[in-house]
Amino acid sequence: MERYRDPLVVYWRPGCVFCMKLRLQLSLTGLPYTAVNIARDPDAASFVRLVADGNETVPTVTVAGHPMVNPSLRHLKQAIRTHAPGLLTGGK
Repeated sequence: MERYRDPLVVYWRPGCVFCMKLRLQLSLTGLPYTAVNIARDPDAASFVRLVADGNETVPTVTVAGHPMVNPSLRHLKQAIRTHAPGLLTGGK
């Protein structure tokens, strides 16, 4: 099970272009998030495999505990509005 309890958690791996893009987009929005490198955290890698049909597909994101595998920024913001609307008060 996920051990990170922050409202927005991005699981990523070095060299992943999709991860870099999503993290850059999130940084530009000002939304606070926790980044977890699955290459350095075996438990996080296990969690990603659990929610991504056995694969280490990144970025995998959780919004208030709800997992999303390789979401677009648009889908991520929709999930935030649904599951963690308080995050949007500081973001754009």
